[in-house]
Amino acid sequence: MAEEPRLRERKKLQTRRALWHTAIGLFVERGFDNVSVAEIAAATDVSKKTVFNYFPAKEDLVMAPMEEHVDEPARIVRDRAAGESAVTALRRHFVAALAARDAATGLSDAPGTLDVQRLIRTTPTLMQRAYAFFARSEDLLARELAAQTQAAGTTARVPAIAARVAAAQIMGVHNALVAENLRRILDGESADAVHPSAVANAEHAFDVLENGLGSYCTREAVEGRPTDVRHPA
Repeated sequence: MAEEPRLRERKKLQTRRALWHTAIGLFVERGFDNVSVAEIAAATDVSKKTVFNYFPAKEDLVMAPMEEHVDEPARIVRDRAAGESAVTALRRHFVAALAARDAATGLSDAPGTLDVQRLIRTTPTLMQRAYAFFARSEDLLARELAAQTQAAGTTARVPAIAARVAAAQIMGVHNALVAENLRRILDGESADAVHPSAVANAEHAFDVLENGLGSYCTREAVEGRPTDVRHPA
């Protein structure tokens, strides 16, 4: 009896994967806007209704695997070890993911991953979904940081906006690192070749995140020139 639910789940997973791979193949070949859900259903030998049962919107056929990780930063912070800061936990996770060539770090040169990344970048509706994903991920992280700060009883000393600011900084660093890795991979470099500098970039970026910008990019005074560069009223 217990085998039947497991068999059904395996079949559902197989169908979901088949739909995703078929859709990506058609989108890469003909363009996202030139392929209908009906055509994907026919190519996978299922009904159009079945496609929508697994992927409620056409965009989900591309973005669903990415969006399964939308709560990952918040989860890493929530599950970190006692005594470990949020930034330390996120740094540790990111560097480990680089070593694993995790696509979420931008450091994957698997052909299928590159096809999806190119597809997203050349399709405005998918780019909008990607931006929405980043915003949602940042929001979930901010909520987790706020909840933990409140649980620690430090709300009297920390402004309410602090969690939002911290989440924005953390996700800004994360997204900048991913974008740089992906830029180099899409330019033709291998993941193995990029990895050493990707780790160095991550360590530097998280150092800045931990220590703050401080005096970074302070404008040096030049003799005979005022340091206040604002335009006069």
